[in-house]
Amino acid sequence: MKKKYFLYTLSLFLFGWLSNAQNEYKISISLKNCPDTLAYLTYYQFDKNLLKDTCTSIKNGKIIFEGKSKLQKGIYTLVSQQKSIYFDFFVDENSQNLEIETEYGQNLVKNLTSNSKTQNNFFDYIRFIGKQGVELQDYKSKINPKTKQDSLLVLDKQKSLEKDLLDIEEKFILANKGTYIADVVNLKTERILKNVPMLSNGKKDSIAEFNYYKKHYWDNVDFKDDATVRNPFFNIKIKKYFDQVVYVHPDSVTVEIDKMLDKTITGSLINKILIGYFTHNYETSKIMGFDKIFIHMAEKYFKTGKANGIYNDESIVGKIIKRAEKLKPIAIGSKAPELYLIKAQDIEQVNKMGFDKANTSEELTNLYYKNQDAVSKLFYKLSDVVADYTVLAFWDVDCGHCQKEIPKLVDEYHKLQKKGVDIKVLSVYTLFETDKYQKYINDHKLDWINTYDGIHFNNVVEKYDVYSTPVFYLLDKNKIIKAKRFGVDQLEKLIEVLAKEK
Repeated sequence: MKKKYFLYTLSLFLFGWLSNAQNEYKISISLKNCPDTLAYLTYYQFDKNLLKDTCTSIKNGKIIFEGKSKLQKGIYTLVSQQKSIYFDFFVDENSQNLEIETEYGQNLVKNLTSNSKTQNNFFDYIRFIGKQGVELQDYKSKINPKTKQDSLLVLDKQKSLEKDLLDIEEKFILANKGTYIADVVNLKTERILKNVPMLSNGKKDSIAEFNYYKKHYWDNVDFKDDATVRNPFFNIKIKKYFDQVVYVHPDSVTVEIDKMLDKTITGSLINKILIGYFTHNYETSKIMGFDKIFIHMAEKYFKTGKANGIYNDESIVGKIIKRAEKLKPIAIGSKAPELYLIKAQDIEQVNKMGFDKANTSEELTNLYYKNQDAVSKLFYKLSDVVADYTVLAFWDVDCGHCQKEIPKLVDEYHKLQKKGVDIKVLSVYTLFETDKYQKYINDHKLDWINTYDGIHFNNVVEKYDVYSTPVFYLLDKNKIIKAKRFGVDQLEKLIEVLAKEK
């Protein structure tokens, strides 16, 4: 009898083991009154929501996702047939076989339950956030803020709700310590100095508040765990840190990026995602001078091989390095590359040599060596400009934006000169339709240094990265680049700042 009982127990164990071996994960969701015939299982990865699985046969609201390899730790989402989000839930090593119940409609989140106590804690947390949002909206609708006083009342209410949320989050993290979902909520939680010291004038010490906030911003965040990026709050927290917390200067940002990447494991998912994010973000940044950060990323991580494997197409790595090499000589703080230009008044002499008729690089080269002595005498160099400030202006006669900005630059140039600013404009026409160029100069009385690359000697478009026009650079008396890609309306302010630096 004992032997039979033992064999029966063993068979049950083996059956269960084999079942689990066949299905390493199984997410069973009972969504009552669900109108869909299919649903999607997606997961967060930094700033994306990626597809993991599809259920193509929903019967009586029963949705099942299953697979033969374990799900990675992360926040997952049930997505409807119409690609709208139903709700989020988390998966870790202890919740590969998960059961969730709720009902379709307005009470979907309200009725969420699971066979996991920790999952239910998370659902309670979600419900609390939703409740706070409703409470704030209700308060706004009652107040209907139209005055400054009303707006302050709404702000006070919001702060009160945020304090309540912070208390709930701290309790949640403590109650679920050691779990993945506690790490998720930890990432969302703001670091607030509770007992802010007071200054002698009776106001709170805002510097102490900020220093505490920055120092503790990344408390208990594991940069060695790839699950950190499968969290909807991570991308938001990264962006906020570099937009609002780190001092807005390329050198400061670069230091913070390196410190963060040093916390990751080279080649890990989080390491690759962060390198890719920072590289793209600062290559395309609209903040003046932040291309310096992109150059740093290319030199420290791509040139050295530390960024290997980030892109499926390895040619992208070569393009990033090449782009950085192009930008480095024209980064703010660098000496502006020399230019050998032809003044507009010498266009006729250049045309007589035949440069305007040349169609190939070989023809241009032959013409140059044939007329080398004469050409050398015509060259007007950037270094020939003597002034405290030089505006290097690249533009095109037919460019619509140039037709607005160049007249504004003329006015600004004259205004600054009248104020006693030692400034000159080196105007560089980027094309070769010289009749149009000369007509524009005469019609608009451009009384500055008018030039173009008449000998095709410089390739100014490549050298100064003029991929659209107009492009303005501001140089100091030593031809150091102090500003670039600015609007004419910024010029006076830039010069004021530089004058104060002196």
